Amino acid sequence: MSTHQSIADFMVRDVTTFSPTFEINHAVAMLLDKGISGAPVVEDTGNLLGMLTKKDCFRAALNANYYKQWGGTVAQYMSHDPVTLDVDLDVVSAAEHFLASSYRLFPVVDDGQIVGIISRSDLLKAFAQLG
Repeated sequence: MSTHQSIADFMVRDVTTFSPTFEINHAVAMLLDKGISGAPVVEDTGNLLGMLTKKDCFRAALNANYYKQWGGTVAQYMSHDPVTLDVDLDVVSAAEHFLASSYRLFPVVDDGQIVGIISRSDLLKAFAQLG
């Protein structure tokens, strides 16, 4: 395997994103329908504000159960200041980021703009292909 292989070759480029004002119940439905574990939250300009993961959605689900209705926006439940990976990062360094954290996916940025997302599964596929 080439330790210099970039994550750009393995990341998902067609990324589902959420606006911070998007209703949380609709965001939960989208995550479930698309079978994804999370999505970046971005401003209209494309700047990354946070991440909304299924784990974040548990708080919304518990609130919905308690109050008997869904309510709120993505901004109320998202994780702020997400850790990002640079598009040029090599796969070995990306794997080290996954090992050092509990995150299941990272937003991938180029000059501060989101260009993709990489998950543990994407990276494992990379190692299988390169191995």
